[in-house]
Amino acid sequence: MPEEPKLETRAHKLAEMIDYQAGSVVSRTLIKKPTGTVTLFAFDQGEGLSEHTAPFDAMVWVLDGKAEITIAGTPHQLATGEMIIMPASQPHTLKAVARFKMLLVMIRS
Repeated sequence: MPEEPKLETRAHKLAEMIDYQAGSVVSRTLIKKPTGTVTLFAFDQGEGLSEHTAPFDAMVWVLDGKAEITIAGTPHQLATGEMIIMPASQPHTLKAVARFKMLLVMIRS
């Protein structure tokens, strides 16, 4: 397993820890443990992740912008400060309605 990234022990502004990149999805892993991960993402407008499933529950917290997250065929519009739970084994997609940044917390046990 890759070594866990090291963060300075101080307060951080999550949305400032990752930058947008034109035409791309950018990610930064903050914590990677056998029990779960915490990852920042930045999506340029129109970018997204195609439909997939994960074997674990995951929480998405929108830090900036607007996203459409579709879970099991039901679309959900989220904006800055909102969060949603994506249940394990449910197909889901993410799309940037406007540029958006999110924190993904995946719990494995």
